[in-house]
Amino acid sequence: MSIATPPATAPVGFPFTAIEGQPLLQRALLLAAVDPLLGGVLVEGPRGTAKSTSARALAALLPAGRFVNLPLGATEEQLVGSLDLEAALQRSAVQFRPGLLARAHGGILYVDEVNLLADGLVDLLLDVSASGINRVERDGVSHQHEARITLIGTMNPEEGQLRPQLLDRFGLFVRLENVPNAQVRKAIVRTRMAFDADPQAFASRHAAAQTALALRVAQARDRQATVEWPEAVHDEVAQRCQDAGVEGVRADLVMLRAARAHAALEARAQVTPADVQAVAELALAHRRTQGQPRTSSSPPAEPPQQQPEAPPAQAATNPPPTDPAPAPDAGPADQNPADDWGAMPASQAVPLQAVKALRPFQPKKA
Repeated sequence: MSIATPPATAPVGFPFTAIEGQPLLQRALLLAAVDPLLGGVLVEGPRGTAKSTSARALAALLPAGRFVNLPLGATEEQLVGSLDLEAALQRSAVQFRPGLLARAHGGILYVDEVNLLADGLVDLLLDVSASGINRVERDGVSHQHEARITLIGTMNPEEGQLRPQLLDRFGLFVRLENVPNAQVRKAIVRTRMAFDADPQAFASRHAAAQTALALRVAQARDRQATVEWPEAVHDEVAQRCQDAGVEGVRADLVMLRAARAHAALEARAQVTPADVQAVAELALAHRRTQGQPRTSSSPPAEPPQQQPEAPPAQAATNPPPTDPAPAPDAGPADQNPADDWGAMPASQAVPLQAVKALRPFQPKKA
């Protein structure tokens, strides 16, 4: 007698439309879903702020629906692909074996604790995320394939920072704070408890909103190529980046693309200053070098005085002491320290000292 086992059901993911208390994170993820060539999204925040939950929920809105996790211990071969050894040994054929980038094409490549990933892998990920093409030249394999991935990296700042060179190459950046107040905390907890109690019923209640949002993302992906940037938008972006003191023009390009993706989500044919306002902080938060506009005409700030001035009465009764006269044997450096800053002190004669004579060396007899 055999007992039939029921078929395994796919686990139900948390709906993206049910996420509470993280509107900026949701906006950044939707923009990256509309335009995968933005360069990915880096999410920084403390534990328990829905970083990984939001990334997994976004995958359900994409056409491919793929969610590929990149472990911290992955090698470059596992990421980009390599030579198929089985085909080489059995058939003497040189074939390409796809890696994680090929599996994530059209979906999400997620890296938890990206600040702990090897710098070489992070650099490679950002190259592919910005170009959409994975090129492999190794082990006798010369191959390239499309890799339109939505790169999402999360990190906890308590566990170390990402190098500035790599941080700048992430397209959008979201810094999550802790739960702001008790009401938001209550709403987050009640939503999560309802999902854990019955995931199927919870997902069914949000199915209509999920379908509408997925359709909106798909239409925005098709529409964004026709969205135009007016000259006023270029001026707005250039001024914001100039005021923030960013290096290079990567921030300008990312902000323009993100504004276009935002306009496409709103079903507009032109980018407006409101779209720039909605995405500006996402593009500048990790690239800003100053908070105020640069002004070359402003005079430099005077250093604060270390000693307060004496009152007039005290200054009259107690005049400041005069500098003592230099010693007779003082050198020029002692007399004018401001003029001879860094000069070597004057040489002094050192008397010879007698040294005890050494005993002659007596070689040993053979």
